[in-house]
Amino acid sequence: MSMSQEDTQDVLRVLAICFREGASLDALDLERVMSFDMEWLSPEEAEASVQALIKAGWLSGSQEALTPTVSLQGITSPLGWFPRPSRLLQPSNPITSEEPKRDKESRSTPLPNAPTGEANAKAKPAQVNDDPRSKLTPRLTKFIARQSQLAVEEVERRAERKAKALTYASHWVCLALVAREQGLAMEDITAALSVY
Repeated sequence: MSMSQEDTQDVLRVLAICFREGASLDALDLERVMSFDMEWLSPEEAEASVQALIKAGWLSGSQEALTPTVSLQGITSPLGWFPRPSRLLQPSNPITSEEPKRDKESRSTPLPNAPTGEANAKAKPAQVNDDPRSKLTPRLTKFIARQSQLAVEEVERRAERKAKALTYASHWVCLALVAREQGLAMEDITAALSVY
């Protein structure tokens, strides 16, 4: 993959994660996702990145209702993927609107990824049900709430936000991330989840 393809892929993945709900987003919401939710950039860098993405043509609309100018269908991210900040702060220009047409006609890159994403989405419930750690989530949620002095509902809300951001992460992984975010001793959490 060439450098410009990697640059483009990073931006596409970031936009796919930020716009996973399909709705337009306020510039401040985009900045929050990039900085606080995903921890890709500092708040100042996130603000500069959103404006750079608008200027480069990746985003359009008003600051209160931004939408991507490219198709995000079939864009997936490997587990643990992290964008290179320079690619967000100095994004290359997106490929024109001809790209989705070409992809549909020649059935190139995005379409093979789409079935994989759908297969993973369909497989996820089976994996969660088969995973013995999924049975520990209610107890883990209460433990995190008690240790962090957050309400159980708040722990669940934060875990759900992480699940939306990570797409394919199981609920217990998201709970573990909430625990780490709260500065809890991860040895206790990992011990509780060590069922193999």
